[in-house]
Amino acid sequence: MKKVIVETSARHIHLSREAVDHLFGEGYQLTNKKELSQPGQYACAEKLVVVGPKGTLKASILGPTRNASQVEISLTDARAIGVVAPIRESGDIKGSGTCKLVNPENGAELELSEGVIAAKRHIHLTPEAAAEMGVADKEIVSVKIESERTAILGDVVVRVSPSFAPAMHIDTDEANAACAFGTIYGEIVK
Repeated sequence: MKKVIVETSARHIHLSREAVDHLFGEGYQLTNKKELSQPGQYACAEKLVVVGPKGTLKASILGPTRNASQVEISLTDARAIGVVAPIRESGDIKGSGTCKLVNPENGAELELSEGVIAAKRHIHLTPEAAAEMGVADKEIVSVKIESERTAILGDVVVRVSPSFAPAMHIDTDEANAACAFGTIYGEIVK
């Protein structure tokens, strides 16, 4: 069987060390609120407001800090606040959408000249899990999600690293379309 747990990745923000200093103060340490399924990743207690030309939305910050700041939102979110969010793999932000981030606690603001994306659906796998499932890093596959609205999602990128835990990540739009709620699994159907 080529099944993997499917997790919904809600809107969130990754910040660089410089962005944390700017928005929260020099040397500020983000508060680990909850460990996530991927080793070393966590949801922070702090939230920011994402500002676009047509509106705002509140989003969680995920830690730890990264080399570049990035906002991951659904296409519905992007339309609602009037920002461009190209579908990209995490970290591929060159020429992506712009927005302003605001810390609601102290009013600090940060303009992002790029970094707004809708995350490309993807599967995290260890090398062992990838070998067992017969897939390779950067391979594009389809995944069947069985639910009340069974769906086959194409264009799913496989990402392989020994630091990953096996899981497929889709955004809230995709989860709603496939009724992928609670504990649900997807089967790689290539």
